[in-house]
Amino acid sequence: MLSTPLKRMLFGLGDEHVIVDPASDQLLHPEALIAFQRLSRDAREEGFAPKIVSGFRAFDRQLLIWNAKAQGHRPVLDSHGTPLDIEQLSERELIFAILRWSALPGASRHHWGTDFDIIDAAAVPADYAVQLTPQEVADDGAFGAFHRWLDNQISTGNSYGLFRPYAEDRGGVAPERWHLSYAPRARELQELLSVERLSELLQESELSLGTAVCEHLQDIYTRYIWVPDHCYPPFNGQL
Repeated sequence: MLSTPLKRMLFGLGDEHVIVDPASDQLLHPEALIAFQRLSRDAREEGFAPKIVSGFRAFDRQLLIWNAKAQGHRPVLDSHGTPLDIEQLSERELIFAILRWSALPGASRHHWGTDFDIIDAAAVPADYAVQLTPQEVADDGAFGAFHRWLDNQISTGNSYGLFRPYAEDRGGVAPERWHLSYAPRARELQELLSVERLSELLQESELSLGTAVCEHLQDIYTRYIWVPDHCYPPFNGQL
């Protein structure tokens, strides 16, 4: 049985486990913040200016996003970023379409504070409206040069335990080059996030499509939540 503090951390039910990044006002797990600050130091030496645009996200916030999409108040996109007519979708099709771009409440890695979305602030004007799209992080996109540098840092083991959990399309979550995760803590928390624990939480929440979600939860867990072991980088734990 999970302790109350661990349950609050795992599902984003509290923010006691995160602290403020003074450079962005975003909330992060303390160890993830140290790793980010050290990666940022290296990046600045190469002319980049890493900035976190989304860090910790509470369960209630993720629930609002999910319900707005499920109820048609926010667009639901296909794999190419084109809005779908959700009236033409079955409940299962709608759930899986939402999951392509948005995490299930209670299963977002952003709940843990170990994961965050990042840009290169040096590459765009101060008033630039960040979209977090594949176009921005493509080789010829606004943040392309930064991500090529980041590719090298990760592949050579010089990213201080940070990696991309959604670097490739595994048939679930769309690739997100901007999404970084602090592997040592994230891996521990992922091990605790079981289908049974998540189902219990969701049955107690006001989740739109909740009954259908729970019916398909094992498939959702496998395709959209679990990040395979081979995706996690080796790390000696030294920051």
